[in-house]
Amino acid sequence: MIIKHTAANGVRILLEKISSVRSVSIGIWVGTGSRYENKHNNGISHFIEHMLFKGTATRSARQIAEAFDRIGGQVNAFTSKECTCYYAKVMDRDASYAMNVLADMFFHSRFDPEDMEKEKKVIGEEIKMYEDTPDDLVHDLLSATSFAHHPLGYPILGTKRTLAEFGPEELKTHMHKHYRPDNIVVSIAGNVCDSFINEVEAIFSGYQVPDLEEPQPAPLFHPGKIARKKETEQAHICFGFPGVSSSSKASVPLIVMNNILGGGMSSRLFQEIREEKGLAYSVFSFHTAFRDSGLLTVYGGTAADRIGELGENMLNSIQRMIHEGVSKDELDSSKAQIKGNIIFGLESTSGRMSRNAKNELILGHDRPVDQMISEIDAVTVDDVHDIAEKIFQKPYSCSVVSPTGDLPAAI
Repeated sequence: MIIKHTAANGVRILLEKISSVRSVSIGIWVGTGSRYENKHNNGISHFIEHMLFKGTATRSARQIAEAFDRIGGQVNAFTSKECTCYYAKVMDRDASYAMNVLADMFFHSRFDPEDMEKEKKVIGEEIKMYEDTPDDLVHDLLSATSFAHHPLGYPILGTKRTLAEFGPEELKTHMHKHYRPDNIVVSIAGNVCDSFINEVEAIFSGYQVPDLEEPQPAPLFHPGKIARKKETEQAHICFGFPGVSSSSKASVPLIVMNNILGGGMSSRLFQEIREEKGLAYSVFSFHTAFRDSGLLTVYGGTAADRIGELGENMLNSIQRMIHEGVSKDELDSSKAQIKGNIIFGLESTSGRMSRNAKNELILGHDRPVDQMISEIDAVTVDDVHDIAEKIFQKPYSCSVVSPTGDLPAAI
């Protein structure tokens, strides 16, 4: 059972006790990411995430790392389009210690100018690494095209230009605006007593930030096309289609449909393009849901002189999804795969901690597993056909990274 407690200042604390394990996963989740930035401070959420590991008033960066190594624990963080998370996984006896170290990082990071300059170089190398990975770059280009000038299209890492402008005051101002108590979820899962909630509340109870965040308009989908020239052995292509939001009733049929199209080794894209035609080693599709919108992406990579053929075949598979629908066997197989993935994800304290936090942060409530399974079981062949028609009948966006930098004529 998941216990939810909302502190007087608005911080939400979730605790799921799992007595059968000896570990505890703790995550401090903030409902902010690159979509809450602008063209001048793009990348600041990710930069803040890095800087919280660079030292506090009482711990150096090395001491933060050693604090978890000496207890056999793990600590890390990530930034996405809509959230930032600082998390640790430790043995159950060290839960209080881990919570206090995470809180020290969260509340007392120094933002030392010298450390910031060093970290800018580190992130600069991270940006270069990302740009040198064409199958990552092609997805960033697709987001930028699909969401045009909306911040959802911004790269999470930012750019070298925006990175250079960040100083301590910019970071503190951004945190003051977005790291508000009502925008924070502390999620705990593992072998820990219910009273641990009181410890967490005591740590966060004095946290007050009065500023309110202005609501952000939902993005519009833009069916543009973009190509980037890059010296690579393969050419990479993505198609983008407007998806649905995290809370949409259509999200479950869409997940089932996407799994049939390109979610695994038995999917249509894998079987038709890789197994039957040998056109690509990697070909798949996935849906990314946001608070108010979504993006369904179809990706493939192949030799540069076959990129047009690959793109045509990907689009043909999509068209068959609309015109031919899916079989009962495909539907049942897809449901079983999705349900299996859900259950497997619950076998770790980290998975449970993350799932609980995302549901609270994005949906505002828990989404019981039994409810999700029931919703998946309820999806029909007609539901899959309807969502395919709704999404794929619309114009698509497209991004290509290749040695020539050309868009294939047939795309």
